[in-house]
Amino acid sequence: MPPASDGRRRAQSDHRARRVPAVDGVDRADSPANTPTAIRTSDATIAAAADRLIALAHSIHAEPELAFEEVRSVAKVIEPLTERGFVIERGVADLPTAFRASYGSGPLTVGVCAEYDALPDMGHACGHNIIAATAVGAGLGLAEVADALGITVVVLGTPAEESGGGKVLMLERGAFDDLAMAIMVHPGPLDIAGATSLALADLSVVFHGREAHASAAPELGRNAGDAVTIAQVAIGLLRQHIQPGQQLHGIVGQGGAAPNIVPGRAELLYYLRAADSASLDDLTRRASACFEAGALASGCTHEVATLSPTYTELTPDPALLSVYRAQIADLGRVPIAPELERQRPLGSTDMGNVTNVVPGIHPVIGVDAGGAVTHQPGFATASVNASADRAVLDGARALARTAITTASDPVERDRLLQGVVRRQEENR
Repeated sequence: MPPASDGRRRAQSDHRARRVPAVDGVDRADSPANTPTAIRTSDATIAAAADRLIALAHSIHAEPELAFEEVRSVAKVIEPLTERGFVIERGVADLPTAFRASYGSGPLTVGVCAEYDALPDMGHACGHNIIAATAVGAGLGLAEVADALGITVVVLGTPAEESGGGKVLMLERGAFDDLAMAIMVHPGPLDIAGATSLALADLSVVFHGREAHASAAPELGRNAGDAVTIAQVAIGLLRQHIQPGQQLHGIVGQGGAAPNIVPGRAELLYYLRAADSASLDDLTRRASACFEAGALASGCTHEVATLSPTYTELTPDPALLSVYRAQIADLGRVPIAPELERQRPLGSTDMGNVTNVVPGIHPVIGVDAGGAVTHQPGFATASVNASADRAVLDGARALARTAITTASDPVERDRLLQGVVRRQEENR
């Protein structure tokens, strides 16, 4: 075996032999042998906090707040972490409703992502109240074993997932730089361990025409509403020729002021999605031709603007995913078969950008929603039912167990620590 491999084996052997300071009078080894004890301790901590975690999920649900406006929700999430002794940093990455809550001083930093923004008119129809409470629960469980495992626990408050790309902005501004892993769970109608998502572009297309009296002098007008119609027809025809995994859907954001005025301005709001970033680039090029056609045929001009940072596809870390899959099964849940996971993409999430830089996972934890799916009113109602409460606790336990098991494995620990060093060197 090459010398580098010999060196790695010696380093792993040294790592297994190291011990960390005693906690509660018990001297624990930073090794896989410590994992069952740490898991029992974490599970017990989460169980003791169960009533509070469920109350947190219900309270966030009762006062939904939109992207970048989640002031009350942030205060609710931070409160139990502050009481536990987490150090709180608000306004992370120059985002007023982003925060970082840290506990411990170990060399391996475990990041647990909390989301808490809601949807317009539907409230928490995507279950972000469950995500927030789960992140707090996992953070509390991990804090109880942080010193024993030599980890630092970070609960990262990430605003504006539904629209605005809070995690993308935080990633670009360095909020994830020191994280060895980034983990979270998202509710849905099924348990999906290796959840996938689509890359997404969030576009505004504004058409500019010329106003005129629609009856007395229509020949003087240039109808921006017609440009919208032509573009929509072109998009509809394009759909039969797009690649598998590509999607286009949108609404008319503005179509005119009154029937007797030729619209001088109209707007389309569109999401373009694809299986990966390269495919999204191809779809964007083809959709752009449809928008241009609308302007050209109607005698208008147009401009395309990106409203949110582009989301990339989820890339779950295989090792973290394997551990999570085992832990969620141990809790009595049965995720769909791995071979079916790519057939059920989640839509899109800014966690995709994170997992393409930091080892991470974004599994789906099942909620009984009576047949409703996310972004339906029925799912908003289900986000505070008994199965949602169970999802909060199971999700918290599974995330904490995943972090504990991985941090206790010398090989995985070394891989994650080296990943942080490599990223930091690349960013210099």
